[in-house]
Amino acid sequence: MRDPRQRLIVALDVPSAAAAQKIVAAVGDSALTYKVGMQLYTAEGPRVVRDLVASGRRVFLDLKYHDIPNTVAAAVREATRLGVSMLTVHASGGGKMLRAATEAARLNPSMMVLAVTVLTSLGDSDLDKLGVRGQVSDQVLRLAALAIADGCHGVVASAQEAAELRNQLGGEFAIVTPGVRPAGAGHGDQLRVVTPAEAIAAGATHIVVGRPITEAADPASEARAILGQISF
Repeated sequence: MRDPRQRLIVALDVPSAAAAQKIVAAVGDSALTYKVGMQLYTAEGPRVVRDLVASGRRVFLDLKYHDIPNTVAAAVREATRLGVSMLTVHASGGGKMLRAATEAARLNPSMMVLAVTVLTSLGDSDLDKLGVRGQVSDQVLRLAALAIADGCHGVVASAQEAAELRNQLGGEFAIVTPGVRPAGAGHGDQLRVVTPAEAIAAGATHIVVGRPITEAADPASEARAILGQISF
């Protein structure tokens, strides 16, 4: 990826299409891809995705599908018709669900199906309470291996696990890392947090950045600063 903008995903975690459009306009050509998650999609529906795609932006649809295989496959087919570039499913949905998702995605061969491993808001103690044995890194590796084996194009994981994922599973898949904060920025509700440069150095192919850009006084300037940190 020679253009660092191909690595940056700006999270549109806002309550309306108007708010999203304001951010996209403010960022300008400093970003190419925008994340539409549960809040914005629930508020505005597929129209906001269509509008972003029509304007030439790439869309990362982060709805984390997790249901029976037939239901997930049907949702993925609809996402291909929306023209999204990337979407998420939960790896914990199991192999049958993951295979159904990746098979449905063949309607748009350029679309990436990414499997969410362990949310970056969770730590070892949280997994223990859920009855999951071992540390977060163990569970991330288990779920990532399952996802790649069942056809997913990549995973969503903290950059704290990215290096181990590369070492254990190789390099031919995407690693999208949320929980990325520039040095000095607040962590919010994220636990496993790294800087943009640390994420890319660890093996991430893409970083998701929300509030540090979207709540900045000058979103375009902040985005460019982050691009400068990942231009290597």
